[in-house]
Amino acid sequence: MKWTVEYIKEAQKDLRKLDPYVRKLVLKAIDKTAERPLPPPDGIGKPLGNHASSKLSGFYKIKLKNLGYRVVYDLVREGSVMKIIIISVRDDEAVYKEAERRVQGLVKPME
Repeated sequence: MKWTVEYIKEAQKDLRKLDPYVRKLVLKAIDKTAERPLPPPDGIGKPLGNHASSKLSGFYKIKLKNLGYRVVYDLVREGSVMKIIIISVRDDEAVYKEAERRVQGLVKPME
């Protein structure tokens, strides 16, 4: 079952800023992940944890190693929604700090 992909407003802006070629690759990776966004063994999602610079436990990431990009997303199990939080260049912990700033305004539902 494929999950529905939604973008928060800032993530939509992130996507629009990308070079068309990079945007196509990012969208392809998001689409592939939406088929199985949970962590293994049920899916291919990579869970994030809490680090010194950010608290993103319960969120997931897509790593586009060749491009040097990261996509951080949340899963809303009720309704099977994959919510994209940020699409950004991997710049040490900057992408995760920005993702944490963005999720402060989101209310994470109880699972």
